[in-house]
Amino acid sequence: MPQVYVTIFVLIILLLASTLKILREYERGVVFLLGRFWKVKGPGLVIIIPVIQQMVRVDLRTIVHDVPTQDVISRDNVSVKVNAVVYFRVLDPEKSIIQVEDFFMATSQLAQTTLRSVLGQHELDEMLAERDKLNNDIRAILDQQTDAWGIKVSNVEIKHVDLDESMIRAIARQAEAERSRRAKVIHAEGEQQAAEKLVEAARILSQQPQAIQLRYLETLTEIAGDKTHTLVFPLPMDLIEPLLKLKEGKV
Repeated sequence: MPQVYVTIFVLIILLLASTLKILREYERGVVFLLGRFWKVKGPGLVIIIPVIQQMVRVDLRTIVHDVPTQDVISRDNVSVKVNAVVYFRVLDPEKSIIQVEDFFMATSQLAQTTLRSVLGQHELDEMLAERDKLNNDIRAILDQQTDAWGIKVSNVEIKHVDLDESMIRAIARQAEAERSRRAKVIHAEGEQQAAEKLVEAARILSQQPQAIQLRYLETLTEIAGDKTHTLVFPLPMDLIEPLLKLKEGKV
């Protein structure tokens, strides 16, 4: 008799274990009645009738999925290796179980193909400089295609764009050439501005001969400050002409 009671007790425990389900706050249970969808339950205590009903647990928390490294050929025929991370979560537990066999695997595969497809439409410079735009493009495509599965893709981030050594050297040479070009352009612009100022100064001085003489004397004063050299300079006639006229008048 004691063994019978023990057996009955064990059966009751098993029956309760298969009947009573506890779902956490972030979990939902998709319940099927005789193979047909019945309702979504949870969180909390859920009662399931054995044999007649079956329940599938669904986690509603955000899933962080690391997309494996993909070989991508850019629009300018540069081969790169790119990996990314995708953040998504289940919004509709019913669709995530009924519309797709394995929503995690499906989202992962879709993320890989979308990553290759989107990046293949852009040049290498865009991959390196416009990551935010590319992230938004990939996220929008994934979010639209996974909507039928009850999945919400909240964010996509491209982590690394790896290049081979030859391409890295080529980019370094390109950057150096660009810096050299900018330096030459800046130097040429400086020469142009200096020439314009000199022309303007010459025009102003040509209108006032006395200004030319003052500038000449100022230059001589600056040169005379250096006593380590012997300087020979011509004396402009504009300076001595008034003296000659004054002398002739006295004579």
